Formats: sequence, structure tokens, C-alpha cells
Amino acid sequence: MIIFGTRGYLYQLAVLTLVCGWCGNPAAHTLRKRVTKFTLFFVPLFPFSTKYATQCTFCGGEQQIPKEQADQLLAQHVAAQGGNPFGQSPQQPGHAPGSQGQAQGQNPYQQ
Repeated sequence: MIIFGTRGYLYQLAVLTLVCGWCGNPAAHTLRKRVTKFTLFFVPLFPFSTKYATQCTFCGGEQQIPKEQADQLLAQHVAAQGGNPFGQSPQQPGHAPGSQGQAQGQNPYQQ
């Protein structure tokens, strides 16, 4: 007996600010990648379907987009974030955000 089937994976690639095609509001949109893989004995072997979509966080409207457009949106997002795909600037060890000018080891709230 051979057991085979499919399994879906959903990856969130970025959160972008776009004008929604459904509601017309400038809102955050999630850029998602949906991959469907062929499985044999419950082991995912290879992807046979990959689709990209954006979803509006305001109204929930979802629009499928081609791979080229998804790659372009992701490249624009990475460039806007200064080359960091996660959108946060790297911090040096021992420095908390907003603690410029504070000597290390001092508590800014202590009198």
C-alpha cells in the first residue's frame, strides 16, 4: 500500500503599505507565499504549486499576484528597510533603543 497526498505551507514574506484594490484604503498588506508539496508516506518531497498573494489587513481582501510582481514588491521592501528584510536596524550589544548618552550600567529611571 502506498500513501501519498499533498501538504500546504504558508510563508509571510513581508508587510507592505499599499492602496487596497478592494476597499481603496492605504493600509498594511501581508505578502504571502503558498507552497503545495507532494507527500509520500507523509514526507513532503517536492513542491508542485507556488502562488503569491497580498492580503489587506483593513478589509481582508486578498489578491493573487504573479511571482515577478511579488519579487519586485519584496525587493522594494528590503531596499526601503535599508537592506534588512525584517525592518529593524541591528542593535549593538548592551544598548537599548533610546538609551543614547547613557553610560552603560546606569539605570535611567533611578534617581
